[in-house]
Amino acid sequence: MAYLAPTEFVTKMIDAGESKIFMSTRDTLIRAYMAGAILSLAAAFAVTVTVQTGQPLVGAMLFPVGFILLYLLGFDLLTGVFTLCPLALIDKRPGVTMNGILRNWGLVFTGNFAGALTVAVMMAIIWTFGFTEAPNAVAQKIGTIGEGRTVGYSAHGAAGMLTLFIRGVLCNWMVSTGVVCAMICTNVTGKVVAMWMPIMLFFYMGFEHSIVNMFLFPSGLMLGGNFTIMDYLIWNEIPTVLGNLVGGLLFVGLTMYSTHVRTAPKRKPA
Repeated sequence: MAYLAPTEFVTKMIDAGESKIFMSTRDTLIRAYMAGAILSLAAAFAVTVTVQTGQPLVGAMLFPVGFILLYLLGFDLLTGVFTLCPLALIDKRPGVTMNGILRNWGLVFTGNFAGALTVAVMMAIIWTFGFTEAPNAVAQKIGTIGEGRTVGYSAHGAAGMLTLFIRGVLCNWMVSTGVVCAMICTNVTGKVVAMWMPIMLFFYMGFEHSIVNMFLFPSGLMLGGNFTIMDYLIWNEIPTVLGNLVGGLLFVGLTMYSTHVRTAPKRKPA
């Protein structure tokens, strides 16, 4: 069969979370750095396609190539470890502690941000010929995205913060669903198709992904976006990270674990 039964792939999720917690600092940082960089290139690609074609759906359809590449290469995103690592603690795997999970999350966040920032600088150089020319159409779009998804939220106050948080929740619900669906499949074609659908959905719907934003907003600041670093942190990155945590863990990790590992007693025949 080209796919695993639910009880098999949920065990695989727990095993993956456990292995990430005990991974060396070096390997965790390298894998996170590369994941952030590849995803950022995919975001730059998707925005470029959207601007050049005028069709956001085309950009959304092509964006998942980044997720697929980093998944197949075994790199790690913060959104993924948010979902997988806590399962090892809940399952009481030997040696797994909350400190170990927080260590992993901190290292992956650092690596993802460093990778995204590297690509942000590189793309800003390309889009401005080494900062010697005005930003081109794609770069201007990046700046507009940064403004709309920071000061655009802050203009609505608490309602804007709530909207931002919910978009973060929905984003990692879809992203983590894609990761889990890829684990179900045992061949590359199945993994690609399984990941493509939910990733395309989140990007087209404008949900908030903390690592994508690690590229978009530093890029926007370098390319003349009318917002500040504090706007980015308070009115996007921090609430997005929290929303991603809740979305991935609550709607994917815990639901899959609770019904496929710790199942409720079966109903007795009448």
